[in-house]
Amino acid sequence: MPIGAAFPPIDTGSDPGAVRAFIQAVEDLGYDHLVVFDHVMHPDMGTRPTRKRVYGPASVFREIFVLLGYAAAITSRLELVTGVLVLPQRQTALVAKQVAELDVLSGGRMRLGVATGWNQVEYACLGADWADRGARSEEQITVLRELWTKELVTFNGRWHTIPNAGLNPMPVQRPIPIWIGGGADAVLQRIAQIGDGWYVNANRYGPDTVKPQVEKLHAYLAEVGRDPVSVGMEAWVLLKDGGPDDWMTETRGWIDAGTTHVTANTNGTDAEFPDGHIELLKRYKEAASELTL
Repeated sequence: MPIGAAFPPIDTGSDPGAVRAFIQAVEDLGYDHLVVFDHVMHPDMGTRPTRKRVYGPASVFREIFVLLGYAAAITSRLELVTGVLVLPQRQTALVAKQVAELDVLSGGRMRLGVATGWNQVEYACLGADWADRGARSEEQITVLRELWTKELVTFNGRWHTIPNAGLNPMPVQRPIPIWIGGGADAVLQRIAQIGDGWYVNANRYGPDTVKPQVEKLHAYLAEVGRDPVSVGMEAWVLLKDGGPDDWMTETRGWIDAGTTHVTANTNGTDAEFPDGHIELLKRYKEAASELTL
């Protein structure tokens, strides 16, 4: 089972050398993929008390595509994953271009995780419509795949018009895998219909509470004639909780729940960046090597 590491958005500072050291350590430790989180703008977190346990004044969200481009240049093997990109607040053709370019420069190592997000303030700052984000994201995914697989595209939809135009260069992967994040019924139906995988919101669900959602997803997949084996599932294990024994208990729980990928997440550990985070990832990888994954 592929095991990834998340780039932590807490207390990572502005030292590019530290960023480089962390990313290269992830690859050197034998992790399979690097997950990068996405936010462009922060609201006043005092107005979002339920988010304080995840984000706060020390949160540093780097521009996701710039960071992944840097990661592509300093690694040779890691799969590069957006976990997750808030797709509806962005221009679809521009996202298609950026992700295709990353796929080219990384030699076909991109996986695009997308979701509709929670930050209404961010949508306003970027001039995007909050109300229709779910339905619009479905059309966006269709457009992305069209642009990644056809040299010239003609498309007339509710939100997109493409008059016989295309990307150059085209990506290595045609199409690039698209995994969808979230847990609402509408999201699970969207995954069943058009997703390559499910990026589980591990802030909301744990291994013991996600099983009803997995059952719903499998039911929706059956309705559209898709084999559940063909759809991936990824969740993260927070290393701020307990030690290696606890981490492996949670990892086993996720495996039992049906995950195909897990990500070790050092966010919120109060460890020094990068050395403390690297040490935690080393301990997790050593413990995970004893599991049958």
